[in-house]
Amino acid sequence: MRPPKAHVHHSASSWRRPCPPEASAERGLLVEEIGERILALGQGRLLVGIDGFTAAGKTSFGHELAERVSAAGRPVLRATLDDFKKPWKDRHLYDRESGEGYYRNAYDYEAVKSLLLDPCRSSGATACALCSIDPLTQRDHSTELTPLGEDTVLIVDGVFAFRPEINEYWDFRVWLQVDPELSVQRGTERDQDWAGTEAESIHRDRYLVAERIYLREADPLPMVDVVIDNSVFARPTLVTP
Repeated sequence: MRPPKAHVHHSASSWRRPCPPEASAERGLLVEEIGERILALGQGRLLVGIDGFTAAGKTSFGHELAERVSAAGRPVLRATLDDFKKPWKDRHLYDRESGEGYYRNAYDYEAVKSLLLDPCRSSGATACALCSIDPLTQRDHSTELTPLGEDTVLIVDGVFAFRPEINEYWDFRVWLQVDPELSVQRGTERDQDWAGTEAESIHRDRYLVAERIYLREADPLPMVDVVIDNSVFARPTLVTP
């Protein structure tokens, strides 16, 4: 008899995207397989990182995975690294708009650790924050805490998730693989509403440049537990077992 479905706690961020409808039975089976691999790691808190190029589908995969894990009776927390960027009001203090500046300066890894990852790793902690600064409204959510259970599974998506600053926290690492040009195309289409005519240049000249620096310096792929080709949403495939 299956345990009752557990709750999935989401970030309060206005940047949050909804869980996509099931695209295909094939995709559902793959997400189910990854969920089973995570649950097989055992009881106690588990921290899962999902990385890949911008617009690779990390947030959607995180939501789908959360539904599968919660269906097995494990409570899930969902977070995204985009909710832990440095506030825009401080952007005059550093370069954040070039590719290299974005990689070096956009994310607040101290906030990620102190508000989210350290509490989830500490057996004595009973709550954590799923959002620091809302990327859209710039509202500070860092004092809004979410309860932590003994068997909570934290699923975090975001670019640069396996940088040295936070890589040691993860129990399971997922890399979603897409071609760089597909990343630019998807991201440009997705962000037209806020970036307008600058959407393509932002993705090509800022995000893509930053991601190539990340691949060169951090070399994250050898660290991951599974690589998934997510080029076709309805037909993802395992690249590594």
